[in-house]
Amino acid sequence: MGVEKQAAETGSGDTNAQTTIHHDGLHRCWPESYLSLSHDMLVYHDTEWGTPCYDSQALFERLALEAMQAGLSWNTIINKRKAIDAAFHDFDIKQVAQMEPEIPRLMNDVAIIRNRRKIEAIIHNAQVALDLDMPFSEYIWSFAPDGPRVNRPKSPEEVPAVTKESTDMSKAMKKAGFKFVGPTTIYAYMQSMGIVNDHLQGCFRCPETGN
Repeated sequence: MGVEKQAAETGSGDTNAQTTIHHDGLHRCWPESYLSLSHDMLVYHDTEWGTPCYDSQALFERLALEAMQAGLSWNTIINKRKAIDAAFHDFDIKQVAQMEPEIPRLMNDVAIIRNRRKIEAIIHNAQVALDLDMPFSEYIWSFAPDGPRVNRPKSPEEVPAVTKESTDMSKAMKKAGFKFVGPTTIYAYMQSMGIVNDHLQGCFRCPETGN
């Protein structure tokens, strides 16, 4: 998910960065109005977004969720995440690759996103991931040869929706056969799995120094 382009209340003691002081006293870079949509949203910000992930199954889940999110709010995906995970066998890549016979079941599951193109793309992407000549995690992190990047932006306006890196990664993944991997989706994916850390300066999740 790309960081929301919403104006956050500026926390006291930091006049340069747009962070919000939340009820627990911590500065966060997402507005209270957004994080309060669900507890899972708060947990996602605090523990996942921008945190490097190296597990192939978890990385595939996040790619699938980004595909599901296209045209929808991230809050919708977060609210349905547990149901989506369960419906797709917790995104075990080998099991997902064999789910074509389960498409009718998925299309009738009101707890998930019932978009046939997205469902078919996720199953297809699992098949492509299995055909790679390296583990999925190794493949994804090959696009970040120098490791995670910490950007430390001062405001949401400094957080891009697409970059040269995400464009290059998108082109390479499309060439490999992946679907629903446009440059904007891929930049959101890079944020979600920690290739880049776009937490604003002043947010408790933003490291003191950047790359």
